[in-house]
Amino acid sequence: MFPQAVMRAFRKNKTLRYGVPMLLLVVGGSFGLREFSQIRYDAVKIKIDPELEKKLKMNKVSLESEYEKIKDSTFDDWKNIRGPRPWEDPDLLQGRNPEILKTKTT
Repeated sequence: MFPQAVMRAFRKNKTLRYGVPMLLLVVGGSFGLREFSQIRYDAVKIKIDPELEKKLKMNKVSLESEYEKIKDSTFDDWKNIRGPRPWEDPDLLQGRNPEILKTKTT
């Protein structure tokens, strides 16, 4: 008799039916998000291998150095060519003759 009374009260009371699960979801979600966001801070604390750090320091590529490489390039003769779709033949699509390509490779 007691479980039936509890179930009846649970069905009638909107706070028990909707409010309590919503509060559990909000509070539980905040704890879950805390755990997931903690991963970001833990990853920052991890030290890099000294050999890898030396390699990274030796490879100095900056935006300015890449700009200097392409600064004097001219793109007047540039042509936009669409890449082939998986079902299309790439040689025929881009205007290349497949017979010429076969003779060059052999």
